[in-house]
Amino acid sequence: MNRILKYTLLGLCGALIAACIICAFIAGRKDREQILCRKVVITIKDSTDNRLVSSRQIRADLLREYGNVIGTPVDDIDLGRIEEIIDNRNAVLKSQAYTTKDSTLNIEISQRRPVVRFQKGNVGFYADENGYIFPLQPAFASHVQIVDGNIPINFQKGQKGKLTDPDEIEWLNKTIRMVNFIEADKEWKRIIVQIHVNEDEDIILIPREGQEKFLIGKPDEIEGKFERIERYYKAIVPHAGRQTYTSVDLRYRNQIICK
Repeated sequence: MNRILKYTLLGLCGALIAACIICAFIAGRKDREQILCRKVVITIKDSTDNRLVSSRQIRADLLREYGNVIGTPVDDIDLGRIEEIIDNRNAVLKSQAYTTKDSTLNIEISQRRPVVRFQKGNVGFYADENGYIFPLQPAFASHVQIVDGNIPINFQKGQKGKLTDPDEIEWLNKTIRMVNFIEADKEWKRIIVQIHVNEDEDIILIPREGQEKFLIGKPDEIEGKFERIERYYKAIVPHAGRQTYTSVDLRYRNQIICK
């Protein structure tokens, strides 16, 4: 009888403890649900030299596509959905949303970093280092090299993402490499002020000074072509003068054809 009483009491104690734990969990859950979001803090990385995304735009996107989170229970905020909305913005590389104990929704955003801007008629678009293209951003601009004219990319207004046509991909990658080559050299960056693609899809480099234009053709063998431009400035200009030639053709190896 004592043994039965002992196990009965143990069972009752266990049940009581379990009931207390459940009640505490429910009470904690209710307390947690009463913690409401009081503030939204948006941090945009690299915003000093690359202003393609603004906090105002992000807040407007969230209000339009998600709703007002202020006053919403913290546990009810769908962080994944918020990140999905922000990541869908053209100039956003990646976002991270999380809440903190002070009832704040924190959003950290990494921007895409364009390396070149293309202007084809009245349609313009950026490309980043990885060949990801995306539209220009209203009210913001990135100070990068501009390539204009007969761009051999079939870009549709509002388009974003990686190209799929092999020829377009090759041309874009080579052009990005050429732009990076110019940007990496302080002197070339100073000299070259415009990059134009003519009706034959040949690239023409226009310098800051002088009347000559450098016809380099396709964006390949860049190092050799710039070596010939350097040779033109060091050997031909001192002899012929700056106002002699209007066209310098560098499309052929080991040749500088001046007209």
